[in-house]
Amino acid sequence: MSKLYVIPTPIGNLEDITFRAVRILKEVDFILAEDTRTSGKLLKHLEITTKMYAHHKFNEHASVEKVISRLANGETAALISDAGTPAISDPGYLVVRNCIEAGISVECLPGPTAFVPALVTAGLPNDKFCFEGFLPVKKGRKTRLEFLQNEKRTMVFYESPHRLLKTLGQFSEFFGDARQAAVCREISKIHEETVRGSLQELVAHFSDHPPKGEIVLIVNGQKD
Repeated sequence: MSKLYVIPTPIGNLEDITFRAVRILKEVDFILAEDTRTSGKLLKHLEITTKMYAHHKFNEHASVEKVISRLANGETAALISDAGTPAISDPGYLVVRNCIEAGISVECLPGPTAFVPALVTAGLPNDKFCFEGFLPVKKGRKTRLEFLQNEKRTMVFYESPHRLLKTLGQFSEFFGDARQAAVCREISKIHEETVRGSLQELVAHFSDHPPKGEIVLIVNGQKD
């Protein structure tokens, strides 16, 4: 029976993959990978030899029709990204939507995604939160920050290390120096680190300690 499996892959430690994910990656007819070179290393480590094809933001509009055609003819496929859960700030939404519209079954396995461990370890309220992902780099950035000034839920952002200081400075400007936040980086990797404090304290810390690696920013919401 045709089906698209959306499979989370480790964001750091290669042990962070489920037995079920490994089994399905071995059983499907083909795998769609964001970067075949990156995923190739993981598949080799797991001794998986399933045929793999590139499916990323630059080719997904062109490739989705072929993928849907193969699935409609009874094949099964697994969608993976470089790390974490596909379609969360990664390619995936388009092929999932097209599968649903074509009546093809879609199943997403539970598994790694960076913002969940960051949200938990930040120590900020997490009963309600909003996931913002990456902010616009230029156009629309100020407008989005102005909109979020009144957000009462804890906010979750993804950021690159070379933009972290700029972003923290902008957060301090729009949310206030005293707003509590946490910078979580290299989650599940050897140099995993969570730095907590006010936005002002975080700016000072990372001015003296330039960050490296993948970063999740957790920012407390506005207090009543």
